[in-house]
Amino acid sequence: MKRPTSVSVIAWIILATSVFSLVVNYKNMDNPLVVELMAKSLLPMSLQYAMMYLGLVIAGVAAVAMLKGLDWGRKLYFGWSIFGMIVALATSPLKVALIPGAVVLAIMAYFLYRPKANAYFVPQGATGNA
Repeated sequence: MKRPTSVSVIAWIILATSVFSLVVNYKNMDNPLVVELMAKSLLPMSLQYAMMYLGLVIAGVAAVAMLKGLDWGRKLYFGWSIFGMIVALATSPLKVALIPGAVVLAIMAYFLYRPKANAYFVPQGATGNA
């Protein structure tokens, strides 16, 4: 089955933003404002960095899987994103800053779980009869 345009666009956006975020986050490790803000979190900075870099790897792997039509890719992406949102809500000193990310995640979910996308992520030869 041909990949829906929405899946392609979202997966490539995830890949591009993951690479961009990797570079920006690495460069901001010495930024005093970033360090000060991260220090206000309930989580130790080392755990914040570990989760951030792990999340970027997970997002990249999930995006590649989505481009290949593997359903676990979108499940992994949304699972990790929801986990990250919950952790951020519990620990972030700037909860209002989470709103744009939540809105973008909801838009992505809308497009990645539409009927055409669902059909794309069904394994070849799979049937609904079990």
